[in-house]
Amino acid sequence: MPEAGSTQMTREQSTRHRITATDLARVAVFAALVAALGLPGGFTAFGAVPITAQTFGVMLAGAVLGPWLGALSMTVLLALVAAGLPLLAGGRGGIGVFVGPSAGFLLGWIVGAVVIGLIVHAGGRKPTRWRTLLGVLVGGILVVYAVGIPVQSAVTHLPLGATALTSLVFVPGDVTKAVLATVVVSTLVRAYPRAFHRTWPPVARRDAEPVPTR
Repeated sequence: MPEAGSTQMTREQSTRHRITATDLARVAVFAALVAALGLPGGFTAFGAVPITAQTFGVMLAGAVLGPWLGALSMTVLLALVAAGLPLLAGGRGGIGVFVGPSAGFLLGWIVGAVVIGLIVHAGGRKPTRWRTLLGVLVGGILVVYAVGIPVQSAVTHLPLGATALTSLVFVPGDVTKAVLATVVVSTLVRAYPRAFHRTWPPVARRDAEPVPTR
């Protein structure tokens, strides 16, 4: 007969892997946040992909929601964009954006959110400042670029090296967004740890509380 402690842990693990109404609400909030960050619009410099604040929201989604809910929030946003809603910077929307120069960067938001979440919440541990910074730099910049630049090169017929060179204009702004995202996440860890209820606090509580046995 299984022990009560083993049954409780199995039940908690099952709950953590089930998407709840609260999870869906948080997914919607972060999708809306990324859309709102596009309201100021963007500008293009030395390339066909606009510079916007929306990647800041992508960084926060992965760092706060974790890998899978963060990716789900970006998937929801892009699905709404594909349906025609003008949720990207400059009021862009519609299926056409997914065959344009920025298509790879948009898809990179999903992959980037996964990588950010995996690094920030590695092993279910409490997010730290340096792991958060590493996560948003790798997932929010390197991964997004790794997906976006080849697609932009293919669409614009510009050599890959030249496309990568023009993308350097994004780097200072993206590094600034990564630092800001790290500050926001570090503040949430101290002031509102429940924001991470899917990744860190449940594990911490389970480890801290004694498990009853028979």
